[in-house]
Amino acid sequence: MSIAAHRIALMAGLVTAPVLAGPAHAQSAPGQSASGPSVSSEERPADEIIVYGRALPQIGEALSGSQGIVGFRDFANRPLSRVGELVENVPGVIATQHSGTGKANQYFLRGFNLDHGTDFAGFVDGVPTNMRTHGHGQGYLDLNFLIPELVERIDYRKGPYFADVGDFSAAGTVAFTTARTVPRPIVELTLGSYGYYRALAAGSAALGGKDLLVALDGTLSNGPWALDEDLHKINALAKLSSGSAQEGWSLSFSAYHADWNATDQVPRRAIASGLIGRFGNIDPYLGGRTTRLGLTLNGAGGGTDWTAYATYYDFRLTSNFTYFLEDPVHSDEFQQRDRRGVFGARLRHRADAMLAGLPLAITLGADARYDRIGKVGLYHSLRGTRTNAVREDRVDEYSGALFGQAELALSPRLRLMLGLRGDLYGYDVDADNAANSGNGADALLAPKAALAWRPADPVELYANYGESFHSNDVRGATIRVDPVTGDPADRVGVLVRARGGELGGRVEFGRFTASLVGYYLTLGSELVFVGDGGSTEPNAASRRHGGEATLFWRPFPWLALDASGALTHTRFRGVPAGEDRIPNAVSEVLSAGASLDFASGLSASLRLRHFGGAPLIEDGSARSQPTTLVNLGAYYTRGAARLGVDMLNLFDARDADITYFYASRLPGEPAGGVEDRHLHPVEPRQVRVSLRYAF
Repeated sequence: MSIAAHRIALMAGLVTAPVLAGPAHAQSAPGQSASGPSVSSEERPADEIIVYGRALPQIGEALSGSQGIVGFRDFANRPLSRVGELVENVPGVIATQHSGTGKANQYFLRGFNLDHGTDFAGFVDGVPTNMRTHGHGQGYLDLNFLIPELVERIDYRKGPYFADVGDFSAAGTVAFTTARTVPRPIVELTLGSYGYYRALAAGSAALGGKDLLVALDGTLSNGPWALDEDLHKINALAKLSSGSAQEGWSLSFSAYHADWNATDQVPRRAIASGLIGRFGNIDPYLGGRTTRLGLTLNGAGGGTDWTAYATYYDFRLTSNFTYFLEDPVHSDEFQQRDRRGVFGARLRHRADAMLAGLPLAITLGADARYDRIGKVGLYHSLRGTRTNAVREDRVDEYSGALFGQAELALSPRLRLMLGLRGDLYGYDVDADNAANSGNGADALLAPKAALAWRPADPVELYANYGESFHSNDVRGATIRVDPVTGDPADRVGVLVRARGGELGGRVEFGRFTASLVGYYLTLGSELVFVGDGGSTEPNAASRRHGGEATLFWRPFPWLALDASGALTHTRFRGVPAGEDRIPNAVSEVLSAGASLDFASGLSASLRLRHFGGAPLIEDGSARSQPTTLVNLGAYYTRGAARLGVDMLNLFDARDADITYFYASRLPGEPAGGVEDRHLHPVEPRQVRVSLRYAF
């Protein structure tokens, strides 16, 4: 590896290195390598350093105060209840759940209830993960196929300021990079409360001058619910790679399957009356099944990197949110289906040049994606069995994009970035009702700009402006007849523009880094296709502004502290006075943690996560309550063995993971139902014990 490539790897938090090759900010510390599963202090070379991603210097590299890198070392000992909580390594992001573990999480960021992914773009090894025109929700971001121990890097960026991302990126972008190798083969077994069992085996070996990584991960769990979740989940990953991430290629295959019973949110009145317990259910026939197979080819060299991918996806989900409101005999239970193939490619080239004697870095690229959706449907169901179709469609959705970005060093301390992205979408909807079939296209051009000024060595200030978008479900662009009521339905546009700006800064003093930003973001419309009803629901335009702060501090080689906080003000625009609150728009988020890592092989992690109350309806008369959780993990490594104990929800909080407000009807209630809070409780305190052995 060249010196330049080695520095890039260190900057990414992906490797350990001899002290003589490390950058000045890197500090030696006992514990886990940034590049993979645990290596004990007895096995590490004496001259090895450990890189924390949060401590990596961003001054002179980043283009905004709200972007950053998280290395494996930052979250290696972080207790996780669910895989999707990996996104909470991004400051200000919250991941909750209102249904079974196998379902995509509910995400919150910058005053958005992002549902299952709208306005929050996710990538794994360069492959876009959000699902367009999905059976359950637009932008559906299911990260359950990740194996946490094999995620070696998380890159995040907030806001619409970067030209290389388009759809779903208005609030933020998160990109996961999986490992090419692990230091040593490992096996791990985890046992936990409420029938939790997990087994992991992973290893890598040289194969004809290349590296082969293979991993298999399986989970069984019942959870604390009155109805056993009966989760069966299996993940597999195989990756063949040659060279390095900067000069080489990799071919990977991933497989994921899960099926589960679901306990959805339940009405508060049912708990208060004693009809059900806190972890009870109204409809015991809910649940889901997901299968995902992915093939990814990545390559890089000579300033060019590219990705090609093919994904097979099959999804089924049975839900019932209103119980007997619409159908007092058979109930309101429904099922959603989605089966598709996703094919795409991405190319990016970077080149250095001079402009009027000033250094200029140019990035040019292109994206292409095709979703062949063989079935996307909404059905009535009874006791978990599909009865009749409300709507069933076939959809072809395709897009292409060109983007360019130029970064000019106006002086050694002042950088200017200008970017432009153009996206073109096409679609063809073949609906079961010919009136709702059709085809069309939409396009959007989005400018970007950033200014980075370094007034002093440890300080950099940023100013950003950008435009981006999220796509709507294209069935909403061709609809004429509401499939539920038969009434005429309004069509909506496909691409919804977002505009945002940000002022911020960061400081870096040795082992201490911090950032502070203020931002605003507007959406021209929050019109979305409602998968639960098979129709479109118009929402008003919106605006958001707020501030975020983050810090990372290693006061001692054995102690790392981090914290982040965000405050956001969110409102609809152009609506009657007193009706401008955005439901589930969380206004305050706080997270903090401490990691201790002693040379004796003992380490520990303490994590706090808090998100505030939010309006549940537009007039703000009903609000959710704040939620605060604390997780604790303790780990002991001796030789090749590692024992871990995670205590989730340490103080046994009885808060809600998520709360909604709407009308539902239980047996014996009035025909119009009862408006009530519907909540999904956080899981009670539970313990998980793991034993890992490295060969």
